[in-house]
Amino acid sequence: MEQNQTAIIIPARYGSSRLEGKPLLKANNKPIIQWVWEKAKTCPYVDRVIVATDDERIFNACKNFGAEVEMTSTEHKSGSDRIAEVAKRHPEIAYIINLQGDEPLIEQSNIELVIKGVKFDDKADISTLVREIKEDDEINNPNLVKCVFDLNGYAMYFSRSKIPFERGVNEENEAEKRLNGGWKFYGHLGIYGYKREALFKMTELPQATYEKAESLEQLRALQNGMKIKVAVVDNIPVGIDTIEDFEKFKAMVEGQE
Repeated sequence: MEQNQTAIIIPARYGSSRLEGKPLLKANNKPIIQWVWEKAKTCPYVDRVIVATDDERIFNACKNFGAEVEMTSTEHKSGSDRIAEVAKRHPEIAYIINLQGDEPLIEQSNIELVIKGVKFDDKADISTLVREIKEDDEINNPNLVKCVFDLNGYAMYFSRSKIPFERGVNEENEAEKRLNGGWKFYGHLGIYGYKREALFKMTELPQATYEKAESLEQLRALQNGMKIKVAVVDNIPVGIDTIEDFEKFKAMVEGQE
């Protein structure tokens, strides 16, 4: 069978330490997972959209609104492991986009950039997105992963630490130093595109040392010589991690804001 399809696979778990069952929370009478699925379906270059879940409640909800959905193992430790299980069942899929099931506000153009980065770049194994960050609280926040990339747009490193480290910069000369030095800070956005074999390679490799240190799966790919293409976007797709996030989203789509 010819491998030529591009698929968006949306991993969706019921369990969440901060907001259990969030894929099924409804806004404007649609569950969150449906909002994400509908956004994915609008993207060009995409042949199919599949929800990958380990929960029958999510499976049944997706079936009800017409999504292609597949059950996966409950033993997976990451979303990439879950989408790899689905991709292995479909030898016709050549490019896989891992779209988080809790980001209904992600822009179609962002998804397109990820697809183009992995589909039309022969050197790239993986593609992803970053955005510029300027506020010190974000730059120094370990929960916001930073990325540095080379002049050709390939990732050099991801870190929870502030990278690059600004030697000799203080509050008095910070703006001038950055302007003269030409460096910026970029925060990583958690969407990935994979060439088929790159996804399988990464998920089958053992954890790498830097991955263990930073708890960042993409460092496994970098440490094993895989190339990650990075595109810069100027918007911030906000995920739904807490009940407060959900209430804001609900108010937005139901016309209360």
